Order: sequence, then structure tokens, then C-alpha cells
Amino acid sequence: MTERVTFTGSTGPRLAGIIDEPVGEVRGWGVFVHGFTLGKDSPAAARICKQLAAEGVGMLRYDNLGLGDSEGDWGDGSFTVKVADTVLAAELMAERGTPVDLVAGHSWGGAAAIAAAPGIATARAVATVCAPFDPSHAEHHYDDLVDQVLQEGNAVWQVGGKRLNLKRGMVEDVRAADLEHRISELGKPLLVMHSPTDNTVGIDNASAIFRAARHPRSFVSLEGSDHLLTRPGQAQRAGRIISAWADQYLTQD
Repeated sequence: MTERVTFTGSTGPRLAGIIDEPVGEVRGWGVFVHGFTLGKDSPAAARICKQLAAEGVGMLRYDNLGLGDSEGDWGDGSFTVKVADTVLAAELMAERGTPVDLVAGHSWGGAAAIAAAPGIATARAVATVCAPFDPSHAEHHYDDLVDQVLQEGNAVWQVGGKRLNLKRGMVEDVRAADLEHRISELGKPLLVMHSPTDNTVGIDNASAIFRAARHPRSFVSLEGSDHLLTRPGQAQRAGRIISAWADQYLTQD
């Protein structure tokens, strides 16, 4: 079962989300942060959340600004906005009586999950999947447009069948994002998952995140997976791993 929800994002427009309701005994609740341009219905986000829900962990996944069913212009977003919106997504969960225990994210969303978790008072654990150590890694995807954006203020970026408005503010915010100190100061159990054959965000990123993190910290290799976790069963496998690892942090009081 799913529930469609909306909430006001940090920049004003309404953001759309789906709550995958837990099946059977409720073990806990979480929020999932999708990748840079992907959306709540991307394979990694949807399949991981559905797997967690099947194992009793209800999950909210939402579309970032200007993506999927959410309002606004994607170009008005940034790493800072993504983090702030994730905290607001958790507030929505708290208001409905299902406070967030788990903060999880895929790719760039994994970095945002780490940065957002300290702002979510009820969060007990954080899990990342194929996340970059440095959020500015995203610039590799649009590096041929950076000079134009910085000079003219914006440029149209065609990616994954979408036409996105890349703006100077976003480029500058992404460049300024600092995740290293956020990892070391996280203060929550962290699970780092990554594929050694990830050709988009190399596994050296996982090593850097793991080294910067403090205990309790765990690492699981998602061997055989591609970055987007599109191969059959890979996203579900990641969901099962998160579920098992987080069990001791999800036990309801």
C-alpha cells in the first residue's frame, strides 16, 4: 500500500512524495533521498523503499524540486536545498505520527542523507548507497556547461530525457558543499554500501566516507551492481541489507 503526500519545500513550491506503508508488524519509519536528477520513482529509490516496506519499515520517498510530480524549477535547487527539503520531509512524517528512524539515500541523495540526518531529531541511523564523498562530484555530469552557466547565469542541460535549467546558484552551491566534516560529526550509526564496479561514482568514494566516519560504521560491497541499481534484484538486495543492518536501531520503544 502507498500513500501520496505533498509538503511545502524550503524554497516555497510543493513537493510530492509517496509513503510505502509497512507490511505486517511496523518496525520503523524512514525517508529516502534520490539521486541528483532521478526522482522518487527511479529504480533505486522505488525498489529499495518497497523492499523496506515489505519488511516492516515504512518509507517516504519524494521528488526534489522541479522533478517528477513536484513543483518548481530544478535549477532553483542545490545541495543546501536538497538537505533542507529532506529535513522538511522528515517533519511531515513526524506530523503524521510516524517519526523517522532511518535516513537513507542513493548517489547524491546519499550525501544529502548524511548532511540532513543531524537535523532530524528522531533519526537513529543513516544508510548510503553509491554516494559520492564530495557532492561537487556531480559537476562531472555537466562540466561542459559550467563556463556558460557561470558567465550567463544559466544553461539548458539535457539529461536522461529531461531538459533541466542549470543555474549559477546551484553550480556555486554544489562546489561549496562540504561533506567531510558532516560525516565525522554525524553522531549516528552509518551504513555505507557501494559497488566495486560503479563506473559513475567510483568505490573510492565509499572508502573516503568510511574513513571519515566514526563508529558505529559498517561497509557492504554491492558486487555485481551498476550505479543506478537497475540490474534485476540489486535494489531489492540493498533494501534487505539496510533492513537487517538497521534492525537494532529501528526497534520501537
